[in-house]
Parts: sequence; structure tokens; C-alpha cells
Amino acid sequence: MSRSSYDRHLTIFSPEGRLYQVEYAFKAITSAGITAVAVRGKDAVVVATQKKLPDKLIDASTVTHIFAITPNIGCVVTGRTPDARAQVQRARSEAAEFKYKYGYPITPDLLAKRMANINQVYTQKAAMRPLGLSMILIGLDDERGQEPQIFKLDPAGHYVGYRATASGTKQTEAMSFLEKQFKRVPTAMAPDAALAEAEKLVGELSRDEILDMAVNTLHTVLAQELKPSEIEIGIVGGPAVHDPSASAREVESQQRFSMLSEAEIVQILERLAERD
Repeated sequence: MSRSSYDRHLTIFSPEGRLYQVEYAFKAITSAGITAVAVRGKDAVVVATQKKLPDKLIDASTVTHIFAITPNIGCVVTGRTPDARAQVQRARSEAAEFKYKYGYPITPDLLAKRMANINQVYTQKAAMRPLGLSMILIGLDDERGQEPQIFKLDPAGHYVGYRATASGTKQTEAMSFLEKQFKRVPTAMAPDAALAEAEKLVGELSRDEILDMAVNTLHTVLAQELKPSEIEIGIVGGPAVHDPSASAREVESQQRFSMLSEAEIVQILERLAERD
């Protein structure tokens, strides 16, 4: 069989052990020309991504790549938008079913595992096709003391947790930039000690610092001036409310996933401009 024959079958390996249709799904992630970044800190985790309007007649409020899955879990999806909306809807259904069945909200790692398993099934059956998207889930884990978490899923069904990550067109450049931000750890340290030091560094990043790092990463890898209308930012977590008189609603609001307004994005851009 020629390569073109293997190219038409999702479930048949080529002689080199490759599944071409799955590889094409990975290439579809960059087709939208969008780059997304996620960074976690001491008590919060943030995602930032580009926002492009292909037509001036489109209502900007209806275009987004960041979605809320549950009140405490959000995601940014890079790739084919129709696939993204279907994946988000499935993630919401899985989260709702989990809470109905077990009586408590699903954690980010369990949701990531479930969605990755579904993606992997899509690579096994000829009646399906892999979804051409990369999903980055962010949230707080109640079982680990509201610890911020990031998980990235790919079309093949692989998922893993990150301190910071990126996806999309400029993924390689963004990952390299983020690695430099976390390379304050001395290279002469033993691997275990270096890992502990890097984790300590993450635990020192405040809400404003991770917001600045995410936006600065986009600004650097895209090599262009960012306008508030051209980026969107989602965040979950933040400094806890320690006021004894605070209501349960106020305490809960600190842990909810939310989108930053354009005015808040302007403040971040101004802060970065002053630093430069």
C-alpha cells in the first residue's frame, strides 16, 4: 500500500508506525493562527489567548476561545472552532453527570482524564475522526486545598499537568519563553532539589504576576503590540478572603472562573508598558 492508502484510514498504522489522520489533527490545531498561554501561581491560574475577527461585520462578543466548564473550571481551546464547541459541550456534560452521580464537583485532573479518554477513543474507530483541537483546562482542586492546576489535552488522548504551557501557532516559541521564566533555578542543583525549587518558585507567583507573565509571553512571541480587544483572559482563584465578616458568597466568588474585562486588560498592558 502507498502512503496515500494509509492516509485514508484512521485505524491502520503505516509501516513506520504512524497514524496520518491523527497527525493531521495535530496540524489542524495551528490552522486558526491562534496562540494561547496558561500559567499557574500560588493561589490562582490564568489563561490568555488571541482574539481574531475574520470579518469586520462579526459581533466581537460572540467570538471567544475561552469557555467556562463549571463554576470553578475553565478552558481555552485552540484549533477548529466547531470542534471546540462540541468538545466544551461534552466536557460540561461530563462534569454535570459527575456531580449528579457523586454529589460533589469534579476536579480538574478527573475531568482532564475523562476528556482524554474520549479523545483516545476517537482514534480507534473508523466511524469517528479525531477532533482538531488542543484544550487547556485550568481550575482549583478542592481535594488538594484549592491548589491551582493546569492540564493540556491533545487529539491523541494524551494529557499531562503543567506549571505553565502554551498551544497553537507559536507554541514552540511560547514554551521556550516560559521555560526561561522558570530557569531561575541553579543548573548545578540535583534534579530532585531543582524540581523542589521550581515548584517553590511557582508557589511564590501572585495573581498579578501570572497575569503579567501570560500577557508578556503573548506580546513577546507574537512580536506585535497587543490591543485590549485582540486578547482575552480567563482566571480562577486569587487571594482568599480572610475577613471573618465576609459572607459565604464572597468567599466562593474568589474561587470562581471568570473572564477579565477590557478595562482590566488595559491595566495589565499599561503595567507591562511601564516596566519596559
